Amino acid sequence: MFGFGKQIKKENWENFEREALPFSDDLYRVAMWMVRDVEEAQDLTQETLMQALRSFHRYEMGTNCKAWLMTIMSHLNSKRRMKLGRLQLVEDTEEKIAETIAFEPSIPQNITDEDVLEALNRVPQQFSQVVVLADVEEFAYKEISNILDVPIGTVMSRLHRGRKLLRVELANYARNFGIGTENKEVAQ
Repeated sequence: MFGFGKQIKKENWENFEREALPFSDDLYRVAMWMVRDVEEAQDLTQETLMQALRSFHRYEMGTNCKAWLMTIMSHLNSKRRMKLGRLQLVEDTEEKIAETIAFEPSIPQNITDEDVLEALNRVPQQFSQVVVLADVEEFAYKEISNILDVPIGTVMSRLHRGRKLLRVELANYARNFGIGTENKEVAQ
């Protein structure tokens, strides 16, 4: 029966059938509540019954079989959640990394420092100096705020605007290399 490698004694099966199987619907109902998915609940219920059958020799006849089965199911579900949690952690970590690391498109090999400096010189100084301090010198917002004696919000605003203006200045150069052809906005 059930092909567990070991032959289940007929008496053991009959006791299991009498004591445990009547709680199948209860197990499924609780499994549904735990996992909130029909297929997962069916799998969890089946795994619980299979584990209970394998361990039925340890069950003390006449005690609360439903509680015993629910305990098995709870342990199995905890193991499942731990596995899913580990998988989710990896996914979350990769997602966090993707969200925190800025995308840097490849820079054409022909671009020179002079091209970038010329474009940066065409950006008004109040914006270009924040871009240089943040992106070249790698100062934090608070440090730039102290250096320029302006509020952090102003630093963030100027950095955003300065980058936008620099992108516009470099747009023509980038278009020659097929980069940013859809970016035709003009900064105000």
